[in-house]
Amino acid sequence: MSATITVVGLGSGNPDRLTLGIMKTLQRAAKVYVRTLSHPVITALEDLGVKMESFDQAYESHDTFPEVYDYIASALIQTSQTEGDGSEIVYAVPGHPMVAEATVKLLRERCSKQNITLTVLGGESFLDEAFVRLGFDPIEGFQLLDAAELRSSLIQPQLHTLIGQVYDMFTASEVKLALMEIYPDEYEVIVGHALGVEGEESIVRIPLYELDRIEGYGNLSLVYVPRSDDDQLRHRTFARLHEIVGILRSPEGCPWDRDQTHESIRKNLIEETYEVLETIDEDDPEHMQEELGDLLLQILLHAQMEEELGTFTVYDVIQGLNDKLIFRHPHVFGENLAKDAEAALQNWEQMKAEEKRRKGLDPEKASALDGIPRDLPALMKAYKLQKKASKVGFDWDDINGVFQKIEEELAELREAVAEGQSPDEQALELGDLLFAVSNAARFIQADPEEALSRTNRKFVTRFRYIEEQLEAQGKTVHDSTLDEMEVLWQSAKQISSPDGDDKP
Repeated sequence: MSATITVVGLGSGNPDRLTLGIMKTLQRAAKVYVRTLSHPVITALEDLGVKMESFDQAYESHDTFPEVYDYIASALIQTSQTEGDGSEIVYAVPGHPMVAEATVKLLRERCSKQNITLTVLGGESFLDEAFVRLGFDPIEGFQLLDAAELRSSLIQPQLHTLIGQVYDMFTASEVKLALMEIYPDEYEVIVGHALGVEGEESIVRIPLYELDRIEGYGNLSLVYVPRSDDDQLRHRTFARLHEIVGILRSPEGCPWDRDQTHESIRKNLIEETYEVLETIDEDDPEHMQEELGDLLLQILLHAQMEEELGTFTVYDVIQGLNDKLIFRHPHVFGENLAKDAEAALQNWEQMKAEEKRRKGLDPEKASALDGIPRDLPALMKAYKLQKKASKVGFDWDDINGVFQKIEEELAELREAVAEGQSPDEQALELGDLLFAVSNAARFIQADPEEALSRTNRKFVTRFRYIEEQLEAQGKTVHDSTLDEMEVLWQSAKQISSPDGDDKP
């Protein structure tokens, strides 16, 4: 006969709510272990002669709640084994044993492995009192969240939300910050203390921003956030964005959005990407926020078109990306370590090769130039092609070889122009020169696209300076000489910052 641990629930705090079966179990036990004596029922049990030993000291001797719960579960199992077969240990916890009780979860995981019979007797949960005292029906939609693990991504405004284990004002502050990512500062929330306990119950309605400004938080405190059908509360959620795009593409939606295809909005994806890049170059976070939204819309529209065909949804896209990020970062999500960025990049390349093997592809048979998008801007593509080739040894020893190649290609371009070769032939020589020039970028560790973008911005700033100075003189670039503009150009160069960008 194996040893037994019987877990009973002490209810929400009112001793009159304890079941007859639980009372009999507590009274017949030689000794009762309780997680904490900080519960309104304890005094009534002592009056009835129930002998109890608490684990309150564990909270003082351990740094975190998980450590406390692990200690309690281990101690109960050890005591049960010491008592021997046929013995019964009674362990009493606040509320219902299966609601927000980590020690019981640990016991359920461990007892069977130790040949210990675990019996769990119910009890009134704080949820029962919450439904009654706060006056809402969970059938309308309900979620119970732990204050210690609360994240805004878990919150669904269309559901009644109870947040338990709000032990103190610090925890209340963390809850407030998470809620304020979804709800407005003035949104009314309800704080309940010791619900259903005569003489101790307190129910306070306050605006959200005051959540950590009131007193009274303790072991029997919770926060209730009433449900709302206001769509504005969901506007910070990805689910709402997905829903809106679906509506726009529906028969009852926008005729323009409904008529679009992958091909018709293909150029929009490119344009929005460049608009995001412009905000990065301008260091304009507010504008960047808006443009990232426009780019995200393009992604949602393309995904929605495929969802309508039944091929995939945007959530399949997200899952695929999550799986890829975790798989390609074993140094973060696995046991492999990366001491620096170079090692991390090596891990990334190794896992990419492993992905190909899992798809039935042989990385050894693939071209060294595979993986570069066909429609990349030409300068960026040239840089990536050269970088790929260099990894297999097709490269110069140093930058001097690149300089010689640039001079060689420049001479060939001069010759093509001097000989009056066809425009196509001259263009080919120009392409060779640009390709050679972009190769220098790797040796000086510069991105050629970014370098040229900076020069473009510098040119625009200086040319506009010329226009402004001419306007001050009552002239325009159209009625000015090259010499006049050259003087102003040199003046504009004098106010350029050392890094090549212009001062404000």
